[in-house]
Amino acid sequence: MKRLLVLGAGTAGTIFANRMRKHLPDRWTISVVDGDPVHVYQPGLLFLPLGAHDEHRITRPRARTLDVEWVREEVFRVDADKKQVTLLDDTVLSYDVLVIASGARPRPDLVRGLVGEDWHRDAFDFFTLGGAQALRHAIARFHAGRFVVQIVEPPVKAPFAALELCFLADELFRKRGTRKDIEITLTTAYPATFEWPLAAQTFGRLLEARDIHVQTSVFTKEIDRDARVIRTIEGRELPYDLLVAIPPHSGAAFIERSGIGDDLAFVPTDPKTLGAKHLHEVFVLGDATDLDVPKVGSVAHYQAELLVENLVRHLHKKPLLGSYEGHASYFVETGGGKALLVDYDHDHEPHVGYFPTGVGPIPMLQESRLAHYGKRAFRFLYWSGLLPGRPFPVGAQPLGKPSVPIF
Repeated sequence: MKRLLVLGAGTAGTIFANRMRKHLPDRWTISVVDGDPVHVYQPGLLFLPLGAHDEHRITRPRARTLDVEWVREEVFRVDADKKQVTLLDDTVLSYDVLVIASGARPRPDLVRGLVGEDWHRDAFDFFTLGGAQALRHAIARFHAGRFVVQIVEPPVKAPFAALELCFLADELFRKRGTRKDIEITLTTAYPATFEWPLAAQTFGRLLEARDIHVQTSVFTKEIDRDARVIRTIEGRELPYDLLVAIPPHSGAAFIERSGIGDDLAFVPTDPKTLGAKHLHEVFVLGDATDLDVPKVGSVAHYQAELLVENLVRHLHKKPLLGSYEGHASYFVETGGGKALLVDYDHDHEPHVGYFPTGVGPIPMLQESRLAHYGKRAFRFLYWSGLLPGRPFPVGAQPLGKPSVPIF
């Protein structure tokens, strides 16, 4: 028997494995390696700091999300020359084809002064379940002062989430009647709130209308937790009372140990075929790649669909399709029961029109209640359709590519 081995059972690895199972020849088996027993619906973490208590709705036992063999252990090292993976318990797994879908991990430890014994006292993250829960308690007690959301340094997961947190915090504080006593500021190392000008202008207007301050190109030198200031490399000091830091992210530790990644442990990846550069019989998915695309669930979804087709072609010794163009979709919550759908790729500004194309009814790059309902409904679709690898009944082609917006 031949083995297809998948490292990582997050969104990318799970979608790919469940879909690929239906296309593997009989002489092949598929195994997924992941030591975490719980699958987390990561977009749901955004709502926990704002008062949601639905942790049970955004988590599932890993065994319920995979339709293939699950190896419950952490990866220690990959030996691409020998086509072997060593696990933390010293088990060695051989493979014929390897797919690395190990995601990205937040690295607050890379930010001077951010973490320590008093981590989650006045500075928080929300890309982990524990971080989001701790921030929920802090926001519940916060009634006045400077609320700062900081994108410290790219690459980060879901940079749109910083915008959403600002919008939703503004809504929460207004409902409490404390907004007049709270200053909300978004600071970012990026030169704008979004890489494309039209979307940046749209978000800029929305932020200004809510009196949310924005400071761009802020390059952090250190966080002084005692003084509660962000110090920049230019010598500025930005004070805060409650800080939500989105730290830089890196790839999995085993990638660094294996010597197969870049300086941040992301795997160099062909941007069109998703084959690992310089590695034989290895492919890469989702946040584990070094590609200049957002590290969000929609990218993992689109890449997984392409890789299923490319793996089938690879196993039949056919040329790979070079068709991935950095397509990403995202619902951005803007508060007040509205959201904004952003859909774009490397070569196109976010699309202006309606989803599904030619049919509607959800407007793109424009606030709407339908977009809000779409985002809220997607949690059900994620568990029941997307993650199991089932085809979606609705599609669109706003950029000439199939599009199912998620998160």
